[in-house]
Amino acid sequence: MSHFANTNTLFVFDIDGTLTDSVPMYLMAVTNAMYALGIKEIDTDYNAYKHHSDSYALRFNYERNFEIPYTKEILTLFEKALIEEMKTFSPVTEIKGAGRFIDFLKTAKIPFCFATGSLPKPALLKMEQSGIWCDEAVLATSKTHEARTGFVAEAIEKAKKYYATSGFSKIISVGDGVWDLKTAKEMSLDFVGIGSKNKKELIKLGAQHYFDSIEELQSYFFSD
Repeated sequence: MSHFANTNTLFVFDIDGTLTDSVPMYLMAVTNAMYALGIKEIDTDYNAYKHHSDSYALRFNYERNFEIPYTKEILTLFEKALIEEMKTFSPVTEIKGAGRFIDFLKTAKIPFCFATGSLPKPALLKMEQSGIWCDEAVLATSKTHEARTGFVAEAIEKAKKYYATSGFSKIISVGDGVWDLKTAKEMSLDFVGIGSKNKKELIKLGAQHYFDSIEELQSYFFSD
């Protein structure tokens, strides 16, 4: 992967753990929101789930507890409960340099979008609390797709519409999780890992480009 990025390069960002320091809090909020819906037995080993997304976590636990299919109405109630649970925690902060990097991309007219396993309102709240620019026009979430491949593909399509283009010469997925790398491989996207939490595992699984910080990532692609 060439490290030159231009106005026909699309960056697809994960949010939790990549741009916002929100993973531990949000997993607790997800668990508590399901309790609030009356789900008593919850599998909290979220990393072992088939899909790392709010909608899948809800469906899996709801149907396992009540033995009936969950509905869109239940998903809407879950999203509202998530917001209420998030309000009981301290505001989310950014991963250092995330807001500046997004602002840089906007100013430089480098296309980007967001693909997250979260639901829309919690995702927007995390970005707002972190002071990172976000617009629903370039945000895809698990409200429409349980699988990461689904909402990453949706994010790319939204970006095409937002930037008025039929396609991009290069698409770079930026994430901190093993599922981000696996999705990028499945979709034949370039991948850039970020942060230190999963660094060893991601490199072991074949991540060729990895940075400990967003500042390092920005310098790699856009240094003079």
